[in-house]
Amino acid sequence: MLRLLFLVVFLFPRLALAGEKSLYDFIWLDPDKKVYVLQNKLFQKKYKVYFDLGYLSNESAKFQNTTGFQGRVGWYLAEEWGIEAIYNHYNSTNNDDFKSVQIVNDQVPFIRRFNNQYGLLLIWSPFYGKINTFNRIYYFDWSFGAGISKVNAESNLKTFENSPTKLILDNETYTGALLKTNVKFHIKENLHLGIGYLSTLYNAPSPKNPKSDKLRTNTDFILSIGFSL
Repeated sequence: MLRLLFLVVFLFPRLALAGEKSLYDFIWLDPDKKVYVLQNKLFQKKYKVYFDLGYLSNESAKFQNTTGFQGRVGWYLAEEWGIEAIYNHYNSTNNDDFKSVQIVNDQVPFIRRFNNQYGLLLIWSPFYGKINTFNRIYYFDWSFGAGISKVNAESNLKTFENSPTKLILDNETYTGALLKTNVKFHIKENLHLGIGYLSTLYNAPSPKNPKSDKLRTNTDFILSIGFSL
C-alpha cells in the first residue's frame, strides 16, 4: 500500500483529464468570459490494441514468497474506455515465517496460494499527463479497471486439522471480482512501461469456519512492458 500511496502522491499534481479540451477561468477576464485550451495529446488510444508482459509480486500470501508473470491484451473502444483480458501465473515457495512456525510449534500453518488466474476487465482511462525530466518529456496514462476472474488455487484446508505436521495441498477453484489501477509510461509511439496493482476479491473458507465462506483479498504488484498497434 505504501507504493500505491507514493504513486498517487507523485502523479496527482501532474494529472490532466483525458478530454482534449480543458476550460480555464482567468481572474483578469470578465466573469462571463471563458478560455478553452486544447491540450496536445501525442499518444491516442482509440481503436488501439496493446499487448503487455509483466513481472508480478504477490502482496497477500501468508507464509509464502510468491512471484510470477502476467500477460494481458486489450483494445480501446474509445479514448477513455477499453476491454482487457489477463492471465496470471504464480510460483510460490515457503518463506522464513513458514519455517519458523514449523520449527517452534512442530506443525505447519494454514496457507492458501494462487496457482493461476484469468479474467476480463472493463478499463477506464480518465487521466493523462506528462513529466519533464532530464530535458525530456515523458507521457503517461493513468487507468482503472474492474472485472471478473476465474482463480485456480490450493490450500491445506482439508488436512489442516488431521495432518498438522505435513503440508498436504488440495486444489481449489474460485470466481472473483477484479479491481486494478495502472500507470502506463510511453517510451516511444508503440512502446510503453507499466506499474500497477491488481486486487482479486473472492469468497473462501478457513480452518476456523470450514463450512462458511468469507470475503478474501489477493493483491499483486505488477511491473510490465508492452507495445500497441
